Amino acid sequence: MKKLVWVRAPGMTASIYLACAAGTGLSLAADPATGPHGAMPIAAQEQRLDKLITRYATPPAGIDPVAWASIYMMTGNELTPDRIALGRKLYFDTRLSKDGTLACATCHDVSRGFSDHRSVSEGIGDHLGKRSAPTTMNAALLQSQFWDGRAPSLDEQAKLPILNPIEMGHPDAASAMASVNTDPTYQAMFQKAYGRAPNYDDLGRAIASFERTLIFLDAPFDRYAAGDLKAMSLAAQRGLDLFNNKARCVSCHMINSSNPLGTDNLFHNIGVSARTKNFEALAGQAISVLSKNNDPKELDKLAIETDMSELGRFLVTKNRGDIGAFKTEQVRNVGITGPYMHDGSLKTLWDVVDHYNKGGETNTYLDGGIEPLNLSENEIDDVVAFLFALTDTRFAAQNEAAFREQQALAAKSRPLRDNALAHREMLPFEQRVMGPSGLK
Repeated sequence: MKKLVWVRAPGMTASIYLACAAGTGLSLAADPATGPHGAMPIAAQEQRLDKLITRYATPPAGIDPVAWASIYMMTGNELTPDRIALGRKLYFDTRLSKDGTLACATCHDVSRGFSDHRSVSEGIGDHLGKRSAPTTMNAALLQSQFWDGRAPSLDEQAKLPILNPIEMGHPDAASAMASVNTDPTYQAMFQKAYGRAPNYDDLGRAIASFERTLIFLDAPFDRYAAGDLKAMSLAAQRGLDLFNNKARCVSCHMINSSNPLGTDNLFHNIGVSARTKNFEALAGQAISVLSKNNDPKELDKLAIETDMSELGRFLVTKNRGDIGAFKTEQVRNVGITGPYMHDGSLKTLWDVVDHYNKGGETNTYLDGGIEPLNLSENEIDDVVAFLFALTDTRFAAQNEAAFREQQALAAKSRPLRDNALAHREMLPFEQRVMGPSGLK
């Protein structure tokens, strides 16, 4: 295995970072979309990527080397330059979709925080799915993939969207591989990367290899944690204290060198859109369907194409305690990866904090840790300031633009705050335990 070397993007000195933060200098803000399905054109995305990453490393800076070696690296698919190069080519290749209009990069757009900034993603034939596309930044560090964790690794995750009827639309692996198998360039690249002819499993491995290089963990927070007390604003510093204490974010979003993303890698029902869903009826439908066909493609269809998507982790485990539970997403680069939650229903980070501040949406399966926080308006602002300080410095200009945009939107509309601040209704099981008088 060849040794890989990590370096910062060209010219990204502290002075240029500060210039970016002030809105001048190198700009990495999203450009107007002119490509299919609203994405930046593929060639422009690749040029943007070249400004962000020039070389690759194992392990990347900011990650505990032992954790990287023992947890995050896939045995049998170790990173090599040839595998990364093959995966990058596949990631940006629209031929992996049935109609030739979508690549992985369509919904995981370099210019949009490796996501698509949509509430739900758009596939072939302008079909819309049921969930928001999570960023591929730092996805290598997650212990499972998708909002419901139905894929155990990036290698497996990369193969499913290509075969989903309303995402990239190929009916089977043979169809997906047709253009690859007849391309001499791909034939040579697969041979160099894996020592064999193109095949679908190696296609997934190669895309995953490229995605394992998308590590963005050099944020103002990291510099502050390393001792630069001026790296974060005073508001962000107050927000960090709230994050770790009164706001209780750290309960699920802990951050350390062996877990740098700020996620517990678990699944929780936090009451998103719960009032509009009949979880019992949906669970019954899911059990009926999956009892007849429980293969990954069928599960993928339920998660992406049907209202059973709202069952979350339950689709994978069939455990009633997982009804409406979704993965704790990373908080890294969260400023530039909105909208938020599995359904993209929260437009700003102010909305996100408002959601937790009122104690979520009441439902039978609400996680027991979701309780009202009683944060003041100033405290909410401080938590949001800290969350924006978790964006990698290479996206400083884009992060600043996103902050201003969200701030302006929040000034006009804060539906969760205005509807119910710091209030949570008694849950059905609590009513049974406490009795009609509210006393046990």
